[in-house]
Amino acid sequence: MAADLMDGAALAESTLTRIAAQVADGLATGRRPPVIATVLVGDDPSSHTYVRMKVRRAQRVGMEPRRIDLPASTTTAELVAVIQGLSADPGVDGVLLQHPVPDHIDERAAFEAIPVHKDVDGVTYASFARMEFHTPGFASATPGGILRLLDAYDVQPAGLHAVVVGQGPILGKPLSALLLARGATVTSCHRLTRDLRGHVERADLLVAAVGRAGLIPGEWIKPGAVVIDAGYNPGGVGDVEFEGARQRASLITPVPGGVGPMTIAVLLDQTVQAWLTSADPAAVTD
Repeated sequence: MAADLMDGAALAESTLTRIAAQVADGLATGRRPPVIATVLVGDDPSSHTYVRMKVRRAQRVGMEPRRIDLPASTTTAELVAVIQGLSADPGVDGVLLQHPVPDHIDERAAFEAIPVHKDVDGVTYASFARMEFHTPGFASATPGGILRLLDAYDVQPAGLHAVVVGQGPILGKPLSALLLARGATVTSCHRLTRDLRGHVERADLLVAAVGRAGLIPGEWIKPGAVVIDAGYNPGGVGDVEFEGARQRASLITPVPGGVGPMTIAVLLDQTVQAWLTSADPAAVTD
């Protein structure tokens, strides 16, 4: 029997509907609109597309996006100064640096200029620590979206053997921390991992987050496993060979329409939470 699809598009839509209602309620009490600032450096076409999508969805739910586009020649010091200015502005609730940035920029230094209560994309060391220790804070947007998908389909990570293929700082590493905090036994695979097939075959919960089309054949999937494909490659295909995997898994995310829509939904949801708690920045919630 083919696996059921985990509909991230539908879950994202319901999340945006709830966000819009929260914003409308806040505006009705006289609050200003929530403000998310997006900082984009350079001319990468994909990055510009992602920022436009975020801006459109923010406007749709009643938020006020503030877009800052900087030239590719921007230095690390100049970028940090812009982010510090936004971070110090009480009228800005969330600060997002679109990544990747040009190679000459110290991306980590730029991320660390964002204070934790405005880190709605969950990219700073402080946010990573909160994810690792399961304390209140903002999750990295894509890993946070994956957890919400698991919750929506009543998949409880506790006790499961979760295999995360990919160890990137934006997805693989924070997701491994979040799953570990939820009680999963986590195996983190990367380019030096030996016997990738053996690890995948033992996974109750598999997350593929590498960006290599068809890296994981369907025949590797453990019967009844939950498969989260967070890869997106040219042609709209994921890291997992979909048709073969669907015949073995119990639940699987489609590509597109699975993980992707949840990233922006979580980003905007966390911005609204920052807005709602802006009088008390220490009170941010997960």
